[in-house]
This record gives sequence, structure tokens and C-alpha cells, in this order.
Amino acid sequence: MNASTRRAPALRALTLVMALVAAPALPGTVALAQTAPLSPAQEVFNKVNRLLLEEYGGLSKVDRAALGREYQARLDAVCAPTPLNCPVEKAYPVIEAQLTALGDEHSFFQTPEDFRDFLASATGGNRLQFGVKLARLDGENRVVLEVVPQSAAEEAGLQRGDLLRTLDGRPYTYAALQQARREGREIRLGVERAGRPLTLTLQSRESSTRDLPRLSFAGAANNVAVLRIPTFLAGGGIAQRVHDLVGEARAQGAMGMIVDLRGNPGGSLAECDSAVSAFVPTFARVARGAAGESRTVVSRGTRLENGRNAGGVRNPQLWTGPLAVLVDRGSASCSEFFAFEIQYAARGPVIGETTAGVGNTATRIFPVGEDAALQLTVLNYAKPGGAPYPDRVRPDLPREQTEEDLRLLTRGQDTLLAAGVQALLTAPPLTLDAQPPAR
Repeated sequence: MNASTRRAPALRALTLVMALVAAPALPGTVALAQTAPLSPAQEVFNKVNRLLLEEYGGLSKVDRAALGREYQARLDAVCAPTPLNCPVEKAYPVIEAQLTALGDEHSFFQTPEDFRDFLASATGGNRLQFGVKLARLDGENRVVLEVVPQSAAEEAGLQRGDLLRTLDGRPYTYAALQQARREGREIRLGVERAGRPLTLTLQSRESSTRDLPRLSFAGAANNVAVLRIPTFLAGGGIAQRVHDLVGEARAQGAMGMIVDLRGNPGGSLAECDSAVSAFVPTFARVARGAAGESRTVVSRGTRLENGRNAGGVRNPQLWTGPLAVLVDRGSASCSEFFAFEIQYAARGPVIGETTAGVGNTATRIFPVGEDAALQLTVLNYAKPGGAPYPDRVRPDLPREQTEEDLRLLTRGQDTLLAAGVQALLTAPPLTLDAQPPAR
């Protein structure tokens, strides 16, 4: 969990496509067909329901027109005291409940606060943060999983595996950390690192959410490359960085590579596709939506959409050596696409926990109302032969992560990473065709 802000659910978005949509009256409803001036609440409700009727491309079988009529009645009840000037905020809980009833966990409403957080993460923009991602142990988010580069947390010296014990001399609570972040005041953190206590000074500040892939080495001989990809939402440049780091790993003589997608919430499918192509020479998929079908082929860093070049990377690399991918319950959206393409091509084992379960569709973000937005499923995916993408990736080597694993992490032992290293050491030799046919 990110201690800099509560995580907006929109971080699961596969594609960031901003679309400002007008909202004429909807057929089949009563209130939506009015000609009189609409209240702010009614306007945002109309916009959301038009999008549901015209843009939805997910797998829900719910009658969306009937759903709109049902929740129009709820909005009417909420706005009954002030029907002509019902404030926009009155519509938010009604819309949230309607999207829950849609039965598509990929589609949901974002309040203005959620939307601001999403935009900062999606574009690599700035926000008030410490820049640290935490895991829950003993009832609190207190174990450091990730430190965002160039953040206040990195400058203070926080490291992966640190255990937060106290805050300003009192027992640590995540709520107190969040309050300190919002206030921007300096705090003293009592930290336990590999069993040793230390005190660090920390103060939140406006800083970039940009968190690009990075390379490290593991194993007894320090010759296993670990490519950490924390997100595909970082304002671009992710796929290029992946290819560059694969080239660096090859230059340093790595015998195997582990791609770490733990906690990766997804992001741009274009970035993800080009990144996968550093490991799988060629692959293809079919996207199915309200406007019909389209075909994507990705080869050596370049994406072709219906035969047209849709962009790629410079100096593409191809890792042909032993490979493993680490995932957990926080691996979502296009990080699930990444893991599935590796699994489908039989490039190496996927190790860890069953993933979040949003990996077979694409969503778009539509601004609505006063700085709010709708994340809506617009596509679902299949292989060219018609086999649908799975909603979740089920690892080849399942390994549930427990509180004991977190305690070991605080002592400097990453059990899942160790399992990845072991899998590479025992992997059979692999010969990879540089250009296999797309399936």
C-alpha cells in the first residue's frame, strides 16, 4: 500500500484515454429525457449513463438501460428536496452503487480526489507524498515494500524491508503517518532494519510519482538479473527502459533474469506490450468492443494495430536466456497481461500468488462532472483463435505470501525472490526462435 496517499482504484486502468463526452437525453428513461434545465447531479448521472449505453465493451450481461432507470429513481429520491439545483456530490454514491450493480469490477466511478490521484500516477506528475509503499503486518501498514526514486523516503534513507515501529516517539500507526503526510510536517520514524533499531527523519513534499523499471542482481554468484517493474503508469518510457535494462543485463553476463511484477497495478497496455516483446519475440491478440474487433500484433518492440504501426522502442532487445516472473495478489491489469503472455509462450515459470483478476479487459477514463471521472471497460480480449484471456493469472509455481514471509523480509530475506532464483538454477536449457509465429 502506498503511504503517500490512499490508493485510488483507478490505478488498475489498462489504458489512459481521456474523452470528454456530451450528455444528451437517454432514450428509455423518464428523467433523462427532460427538456428543462438539469441539476448538476442529473447532468453527471446522464453523462455516466450515456457512456454505459454507448461505450461499454465488457463482459457484464446486466441490462444497462434497465439499470439506468432503476438508479434514476434512486437519484430522484436523493434530490427530492432540491430537484432543480441538486448538487453534483449527491449523484456520486448513486453512481457508485449503480456501477457495483453492473457486476464489472473493472468499471467504477472516481470522485475528484480519486481522479486527481490517478492523473498524478498516470502521467508521472507530482503529488504530496512520502514516496513509500507499505505492506500490512500486525494490523498496520508498516513494512516497506518500495521506495519511490527521488522521493522524501529515499532521501531519508528508508529501504525495502524496513519495519516501522514508532512515530514521534509513540507506537506507529498508519493513520498517524497519513495525517503527517497531509500536514506536511516533519516526523521521526523509529525503524527496525534487519533486527537493528535506527531513527530517520521524514517530511512529505510534492514530488514525482514517476517510478521507472530498475535492475539489480541476486543469487550466490550475483549473476541473476532482477528486473523490477513497479508500475506501467508512469508517464511513458517504461517499455524503452525495459529494453535498455535487458541490454544492460546481457552486457553484464547475467545467466538468468527474474521480472518482478509484485504489486504492479497495471497502466498503459501499449507500454506493457512493448515491454513483453523484450522476452517474447512475437505475439498477437484480438480486441472486442462496442465498435467491433481489432487485431494487435507485437514484434520486437513494435506494435501493429490492424496492420498499422502504433509505435515502438529504439534498439529493441530480446532476452533468450532463462526467465521467471514474480506476481502476487497486487499484480493487476496489464501486469497480468505481461505475465500471461510469458506463460502462453512457455518462456518461463510464473511464480507467486494468483493475480488480482482484472487482466482480460481494457478500460478508459472519461471525465464527468466537476473533476470526477468514470473508469469504464471498453474492450475484452482474446487470442486470434478465439480463446479468451483469463481474468486472473494462475502461477505455474504457486507460493502464497504469508505474514511469516513479511517477517523474513524485515530480516533481509525475500522468499519469493529466492524461489525465483532457484527456479532459474534448475531450469532446462531453452532455445528460443527469434521469430515464432503469432498464435
